[in-house]
Amino acid sequence: MAHKHTAAEDHHDEHDLGLRHDLPRLIGRRSALGFLFGAGALAANPAAALQCVVNSSETAGPYPADGTNGRGGTINVLTQEGIIREDLRPSFNGMSPTAEGVPLEVTLTLVDANDGCTPLEGKALYLWHCDAVGKYSLYDYDDRNNLRGVGVSDANGEIKFTTIFPGCYDGRWPHFHFEVFDSADEILTGRDSLLTSQIALPEEDCAAVYSAESDVYTNGISNLGRQDYDRDMIFADNTDAQKEQQMMQLSGSPQQGYTGSCIIGLA
Repeated sequence: MAHKHTAAEDHHDEHDLGLRHDLPRLIGRRSALGFLFGAGALAANPAAALQCVVNSSETAGPYPADGTNGRGGTINVLTQEGIIREDLRPSFNGMSPTAEGVPLEVTLTLVDANDGCTPLEGKALYLWHCDAVGKYSLYDYDDRNNLRGVGVSDANGEIKFTTIFPGCYDGRWPHFHFEVFDSADEILTGRDSLLTSQIALPEEDCAAVYSAESDVYTNGISNLGRQDYDRDMIFADNTDAQKEQQMMQLSGSPQQGYTGSCIIGLA
């Protein structure tokens, strides 16, 4: 199980009407785009030109908020209105705090690693991560559910999120958590995922963000200096190919924000 340091560690829009309401609209919009762009967009998908491997299966950690564990009871954010969304920074469904930090635009591409890295459409992915100081919504804070959200893969296998660059807490390399489900209808219990895993962040970019924005990432540099990606309790036993694939590819700067991408291979 992933560890944290032992010290203590309303946003609504017209789409925030619940999972079963959001899903048909999302699928409809993305299917229309797929029809318009068809095979040309699929051929342009970079995953098609890459080698890929099946991502390692990892722990969801102690703070998934997916209905599988909780603090003093089960917490399941996957049933809340507005959980299908692209911008993970605001809280939703009656909560108000918005996460502060360096902006990060994320594109995750789901592929069938046993079928030539073929993009997988219609899969639901739940992404969550800590804030700038290594704390998790709904566990370290009772008043926010930010930095959590679900996306559904389009015809290119892609899911996009806007979030912040995660912080670093003692005992773990900077990372994202995610779970992949066969469809959005399958996420409600959080127990039937196709894959539960994690994504790492490059050391050079982490150091740049934590140093340049030390007023927000107040413990980032000190915690990062005690970590080693190759010895991390989650990533250490993966193959070299898995380690390379699960390391997010980043471009940008702390001043202008980052874009990041990652291939996720399913069996």
